[in-house]
Amino acid sequence: MSTLIPAWLCIPFAGLLLSIAVVPLVAGEWWEKHRVHAVIFWSLLFIVPFTVLYGPLKASETVLETVFNDYLSFIVMLFGLFCVAGNITFTGDLAGSPFVNTLFLLIGTLLSSIIGTTGSSMLMLRPMIKINAWRRQKRHIMIFFIFLISNMGGCLTPLGDPPLLMGFMRGVPFLWSLHLFPILIFNLVILLTVFWQLDKHYYLKDVRRGYRPDISKPGTELSLRGAHNIIFLLMIIIAVVLGGTLPSNPMFQTAEGTVRGLHIIGEVTLGFPTIIEIALILAAAFLSFKTTPDEIRRANHFTWGAIQEVAELFIGIFITMQPALMILKEMGPKLGLTEPFQMFWSTGLLSSFLDNTPTYLVFLTTAGTLGMTSGLTTTVGTIPVIFLKAISCGAVFMGANSYIGNAPNFMVKSISDENGIHMPSFFGYIGWALVFLVPVFVIDTLIFFLF
Repeated sequence: MSTLIPAWLCIPFAGLLLSIAVVPLVAGEWWEKHRVHAVIFWSLLFIVPFTVLYGPLKASETVLETVFNDYLSFIVMLFGLFCVAGNITFTGDLAGSPFVNTLFLLIGTLLSSIIGTTGSSMLMLRPMIKINAWRRQKRHIMIFFIFLISNMGGCLTPLGDPPLLMGFMRGVPFLWSLHLFPILIFNLVILLTVFWQLDKHYYLKDVRRGYRPDISKPGTELSLRGAHNIIFLLMIIIAVVLGGTLPSNPMFQTAEGTVRGLHIIGEVTLGFPTIIEIALILAAAFLSFKTTPDEIRRANHFTWGAIQEVAELFIGIFITMQPALMILKEMGPKLGLTEPFQMFWSTGLLSSFLDNTPTYLVFLTTAGTLGMTSGLTTTVGTIPVIFLKAISCGAVFMGANSYIGNAPNFMVKSISDENGIHMPSFFGYIGWALVFLVPVFVIDTLIFFLF
């Protein structure tokens, strides 16, 4: 299998992932101090040989295109949601029990398709942590939180997850994703049942050890402080949607069909839609801080550590993953994928470690080149509904297979760690996914994508 991009250029990406997975386990203090240096090292290990092979202009364009048009909007969105959600606090006498936790997961999962997986994760995370503060066995709660709220819940609308928004921009009807509702409900029934049993086991274990929730009086008197920040949350969601849809508007296109924007270098341009998106998100974060009392952030144990960690790690991930994405883009149509289950697993496994948006687009384009005559007509060709279901589910669902599979996953881990919930290591989390998620995906294959 030949490609213009040497496969060995993927080594820095693999090295960075291994560093994230292994170094915190064997040298935790060193990692905390030198994490950014490790990111710089692996990034340069890609950039330098790439520059030698393709020249400084190509290398500069590749890196800056990634930074300005992928990473910048990604981290600004996370930053905005992190700030706004940190200014909303939950108060009341509700204690984390199997019923309450399961209900929270169900609500958060359904909410993800309305305000996005990242928005729902940031909104629901701190209340989930707070109601379970009395529990000692609770890492499983955050793991299933990532499974459902940070990933699967985003499958029903283009607002839920960026791959579906890209599909909408290429001709997939806005409400088409509701076709995935039966699959989502099927998976929810399985995973919430498993979670209920698991949480019941740990709940009773904590109770037998004498732990009790700190509830001042009976009842469930609940309230949200800083609830006005919901306005700023919606402002961010609107900004993200505009950032995805405005590029196709003729007002933002040149006569050649390219997106208008600020020229950076070579063919790299920071599009005006992206600038509008970033400006609106930063404005929402600023207004949220200006209008919310400090005591709400103190009640949430708000610090900048989590967003700093994500920002440092993911700029390296975005840069070093480029060779893998280039190879995937070139080889996708040549992989011989002609069955729905192949699309489901190929899209899903790659979305577990690569950005699921370009992965989705590669396989969407691949499906559009198969020459099918029946199905949905898109800008990339006619795609049978079963293929589109498989690609969409693979991209959205299997982002839950690793911490780096979807934007909010690592954020949930980092905030949970900050709040005393000792989350599994990188490989430890993958172990949980192999035990609880992969069997569900196998069943999905047998029921929805094989026959």
